[in-house]
Order: sequence, then structure tokens, then C-alpha cells
Amino acid sequence: MILVQRTNLVLGSLIQRYKRFLADVRLVDGSVVTAHTTNTGSMKTCWEPGDRVLLESAANPNRKLKFTWLAVERPGGWVGVETGMPNRVVAEAARRDVLPGLAGLNSVRTEVKYGTENSRIDVLALDGDGRQIFIEVKNTTLKDGPWALFPDAVTERGTKHLRELQAMVRQGHRAAIALFVHRTDVDRFDAAREIDPVYATELDRAAKIGVMVLPLAVRLVTSSDASGLWTLGWELPGLLPWVPRR
Repeated sequence: MILVQRTNLVLGSLIQRYKRFLADVRLVDGSVVTAHTTNTGSMKTCWEPGDRVLLESAANPNRKLKFTWLAVERPGGWVGVETGMPNRVVAEAARRDVLPGLAGLNSVRTEVKYGTENSRIDVLALDGDGRQIFIEVKNTTLKDGPWALFPDAVTERGTKHLRELQAMVRQGHRAAIALFVHRTDVDRFDAAREIDPVYATELDRAAKIGVMVLPLAVRLVTSSDASGLWTLGWELPGLLPWVPRR
């Protein structure tokens, strides 16, 4: 089931990604454009020069950068690099009550203030018993062999979110962290323990007290038409196993 779809995308070849927000792309007609990159992280293992990429034209004709970089094709499959997409896909899955690992959701809201550390929860819903469930979504793109890993850099903010989720469980609510595995060339998940051992320890602690850890398998569905424009869709076929790399 495709949950979110983008149409009329432009195919190109990646030249370079630089200054966190920018990527130069050579289009099929040979012209070179600079696209906006919403992923400001390290993007380790996500791209190499020459990879095929899909760009979306900006809705605002006055925007300086006319394209946004959505996805890149790696040797094992497509990788999503647009960081706003995971929240949209997870929220849509929750509204349709098809979010893997969490059945019976209703009354879905997004970006709701909560906790004691000035946080906003990505998705807040009620379960079938009327209990609140707090769902934090993390875009997960780092790859090491068959593993998807999170985070790809030290994340004090991510550790804070884990503390907040644990506090919700202690208050009698339900809580989950949805690791949105935004690539199709991995088959298991673990925390990136060498990169951020503090986060990894906090994730283990959160799981032990009842925070649900949901490594979401993501399927990126692509197609092109006779005019050369592309369509990209997002599906959530299930969960990946959490397999420690130790």
C-alpha cells in the first residue's frame, strides 16, 4: 500500500553534495542544477558522485533553489534523503491504522508539545483502549553491511527524546520510537553504538522499561512515464528485526 506519493519528479546524476544544504545534479538534458538538501546530517553511506537521483520541482516559482533532492539510487536500491518524509508517512500509516507494530490507532495528531524538556512528539494517537501513545520518528539511513544504524552522528536531541518517551511510559501512557529505515538494501537494525554510545545505552534502557522500538522497513516504489518524469511512493511493509552487532 502506497501511503505517500510524489509525481512529476526529475531524474539526474549527482555531482556533489556540499555545505549541508546543497547538491549539484546533472539532468538528463546535460544542464546542471543546484538542489536543496533537507538532510543536514552526515549522510554517510547514502551517496557517491554519479548516483542517480530524483528531484522534486519547488511549488514556489520564486524559490531560489528550484529543486529538492528526494532520493538517491545506491547499488542495492533506493535511499530516501528528504527528512520530512518519514513523519508524513508514519502519520499517514497511523491515520489509516496500518502502522506496523501498532494496531488500533485513532485520533492521530502531529507535532504536539509534551514532556518536561520542551519537546514535540512527532505523532500522538489513541490506541483501542483509549490510552495515549507517543510516537517519535527517526530517519534512519546509515548502512553497515546488512544493518541499518541510527544515529549517523552524535545526537543529544535524540537522547533527550528517549528520556521523554520513558517518562511517558512511567506516567502510564504508551510510547514508541519508529526508526524509519529509509533504504531498501538492509534487513536488520541496531543502534550505531560506536558513533553514539550514550544514545545506544539510552535506547536499550528505554526498551527495557516498555518503550516500543519499531525499526520500520520502508519500500521506495519508483516508476517513469514516456515523458521521462518519475513517480516515487513510500510503503511500510513491516518491521526489521533488532539484531545487536556486538
